[in-house]
Amino acid sequence: MFRARGLSLRQERGVPECERTKFIKIFQICDEGKKGYLSREDMKVAITMLFGYKPSKIEVDSMISLLPKTSGVTLDEFVRMMITKKAAQMSIGDERQIFQVFDAHYRGYLTIEDFKSAFRHVAPHLSEQTVLEAFREVDQDTDGMICYKEFEFAMNYGEKDE
Repeated sequence: MFRARGLSLRQERGVPECERTKFIKIFQICDEGKKGYLSREDMKVAITMLFGYKPSKIEVDSMISLLPKTSGVTLDEFVRMMITKKAAQMSIGDERQIFQVFDAHYRGYLTIEDFKSAFRHVAPHLSEQTVLEAFREVDQDTDGMICYKEFEFAMNYGEKDE
């Protein structure tokens, strides 16, 4: 069975269940047409949602090249890849920089318009409804703004349980 390069059984078992659940949820959201696999474009959107940056074509191609020739990335393959990728996750300084890029007007919080604008750049084919749902999910206090603490929490969701 497929195992991503560099991923030991110990690493895979050490991932909290909430992290696996998050990977599955993102897979389901990004599986346009509910075909059971992610295309290259779907993978870009999923990585953007999970890690806060748009991966290059080369990065996505290198991940997919590890797989047998198929139509796309299955759920199991996706979860394994994201576990590996999570092992090399960003530092807190990177999260602050991403927030500042989203905060184009330097207000210290993100509005729905900031959020839509950012997603238009990093994931232009993502539906507006999906972007709105993501905004509502991150806006924990439902005040119509995402402060850095809410953003940071969303970026690190599940890590505290380790």
